[in-house]
Amino acid sequence: MKKKMRTLFVFVLALAMMAALGCVFADGETAATAADLNKGLSLIAAALAMGISAIGSGIAVGAGAPAAIGALTEDAKSFGKALIFVALGEGIALYGMLIAILIWTKV
Repeated sequence: MKKKMRTLFVFVLALAMMAALGCVFADGETAATAADLNKGLSLIAAALAMGISAIGSGIAVGAGAPAAIGALTEDAKSFGKALIFVALGEGIALYGMLIAILIWTKV
């Protein structure tokens, strides 16, 4: 699984670098096409911010929620503590969404 994620990350990074270098080394490029490329790269950045944070949140909640349920079955008084740990995992996705919205509104 890690090898597949690493390969995907390298592929996306290479794609972004090709787009950026295409803007730098393009001959006879007008200002309108440079602005279009900047808009496209910023939308890719917003999508990556949201997607990667959602994956991280899913991993965190996937690990934290079963542990919280196990703690609740042993002691019902631990509900507040268990809820906090699950909510911290969800916060990762909210921060990613906030960054994506900030990037998107600057386009």
